[in-house]
Amino acid sequence: MSRSTLWLLFAVLAVAARPAAAAFPADANPDPRSISVSGSAEIKVPPDEVLLSVGVESRAIVLADAKRTNDADVAKALAFLRASGVADKDVQTDYVNIEPRYPYDSGAKVVARLQPEFYVVRKSIGVRLTRVGAYEEVLAGLLANGAQYVHGIEFRTSQLRKHRDAARALAIRAAQEKADALASELGVRRGPVRSVSESYSGGWWRGGSGGWGNVGGGQAMQNVIQQTGDGGNGEDGTLAVGQISVNATVSASFAIE
Repeated sequence: MSRSTLWLLFAVLAVAARPAAAAFPADANPDPRSISVSGSAEIKVPPDEVLLSVGVESRAIVLADAKRTNDADVAKALAFLRASGVADKDVQTDYVNIEPRYPYDSGAKVVARLQPEFYVVRKSIGVRLTRVGAYEEVLAGLLANGAQYVHGIEFRTSQLRKHRDAARALAIRAAQEKADALASELGVRRGPVRSVSESYSGGWWRGGSGGWGNVGGGQAMQNVIQQTGDGGNGEDGTLAVGQISVNATVSASFAIE
């Protein structure tokens, strides 16, 4: 190998052996100074739909009798909903349970304990009401037409996306104003945003026991009173629907200039 070829090879190896950091510009590692803040906003809106969950329970020594009674009570409740103008698509039987109950006697023979004392048949009916003002009347009618338990009451807004967008815009403005106030107190200026995240909550109000786990207290109709507001009060009833909250929180980090 000639001397000129060796010299060229050594030059190539020297370039390749340089530290990798030297190939990057000096400002590749940005200034880490920043201000981190969070802004929150809450919007109050009247609900425009109600989700109800009620339960029908029947007991009998013979399983067929318990099931027959339960089917009759459920049919009575469904007929009432249909007569009240609730569309079939807004009604669903979403829970069915058959449970044998055995007598408890520590001294009884095993064979005796295997014989059920009676049977319990349970079904739940879910209802979606788009007429919020009819909520009280419908719930009272269900309890008078086959249903014995109130498992859940949920006031919702069908415009949740729109209200969340509005709450987010207010939360962003709050975060910016907070960052400007902090920067002003520190004698610096707020720079461009470095990172941002968002979270939401609300859009509904829920009441009731939530299921068959607490059947003892669900027999009385529940009148739910929330913060009163325009457009949500029931007509000719004791119900005050009020408003529900839609909340948004934005967390942001801004550079300091």
